[in-house]
Amino acid sequence: MDAQDLARRALLRQGGASLAGLALLHSPFLARAFPSRPGEEVIPWLDQPPANPSGGVVENLPQWEELGSWLTPNDKFIRVAHYNKPAIDENGWTLKIDGLVKQPMALSLRTLKARPRKEVIFTLECSGNHGFPWFTSGIGTAKWAGTPLAPLLKQAGVMAKGSEVVFFGSDAGEEEVRQIKMPQHFARSMSLADAMNPNNLLCYEMNGAALPQPHGFPVRLIVPGWYGIANVKWLDRIEIRDRRFMGRFMARDYVTIREEQRDGETVWTESSVGRTLLKSVPAKVTRRNDEYRVVGAAWGGPVARVEVQVDKGPWAAATIDRREQAEFAWKLWSFDWANATPGEHAITSRAVDVQGNVQPSIEDPRIAKKRTYWESNGQVTRQVRLT
Repeated sequence: MDAQDLARRALLRQGGASLAGLALLHSPFLARAFPSRPGEEVIPWLDQPPANPSGGVVENLPQWEELGSWLTPNDKFIRVAHYNKPAIDENGWTLKIDGLVKQPMALSLRTLKARPRKEVIFTLECSGNHGFPWFTSGIGTAKWAGTPLAPLLKQAGVMAKGSEVVFFGSDAGEEEVRQIKMPQHFARSMSLADAMNPNNLLCYEMNGAALPQPHGFPVRLIVPGWYGIANVKWLDRIEIRDRRFMGRFMARDYVTIREEQRDGETVWTESSVGRTLLKSVPAKVTRRNDEYRVVGAAWGGPVARVEVQVDKGPWAAATIDRREQAEFAWKLWSFDWANATPGEHAITSRAVDVQGNVQPSIEDPRIAKKRTYWESNGQVTRQVRLT
């Protein structure tokens, strides 16, 4: 094994993913806690992530041991912003829908709130989660509320040649491409077919409260089942186009590069980050008297089961908490660790979906041959010491 492989293995071992804390709102969802036992104590992981060096791009990263509720309170939720973080006056704000449409629209927040309302519980993961040693908790789950996007696109009347839907945020910065400097707004796009999914929301509420400013007030896009980068914040304009959009966050950044073998030849593939991938993490180890338990979360697909491995031993089934069921939300699980002995131990988990797909190991070519940090859904191993 060469130095690059060792570095990759060490990087992918760097712990779990999520946020939490105790519920701060009076929502019945937030009141439901992660599986726990009265009187238990949390044993800290040995491999804590290093300090966050992102310079404010990524904020609000807790330790996995802080996970305490199925839904993540708003003030504990991860924040990511690539440009500025605009504070928008809702009274002067409108959302424009234009481009290849028969009836361009400009919608106020009041108009959007008067339309049919829909809620979705969705686990939002940053696609860079576990791509860096310091970035191990880039995920959270919330109850998002707003009005469905698809009926508005239908009302605007997309023209026959319209095929791509571009979502522009109010946040902006300067980009340089081939020595050309230009101001650009944050933007992501998807096909018209994907945009018409009935679960997609123009979201103005998060966990029963107005959407917080750091999370995109007054309105953001919520596209359940996609990585966080697709869920555009501070939404300003939706434009229908007739060709693929190739802005920074579609074509130059948030691009996964993999090395593949085809008939003995190395082929490099590049793909824009899209839907979330099957994944699980051990969140914490707890002790009550001499009884030990591992608890964690799994998401990114219809999860059928979760398995846990201790010190590269046999895989054993974990118990999924069935109290909380939502199509796009993570599943919380627990594993009673029998015959635990003093000393240092390695804890690994893997998720299996309803079609039998297994979360890949770090040796799997899907992970080992990936040359960028996006979409790192390899099995996560944590280190713990029992006394």
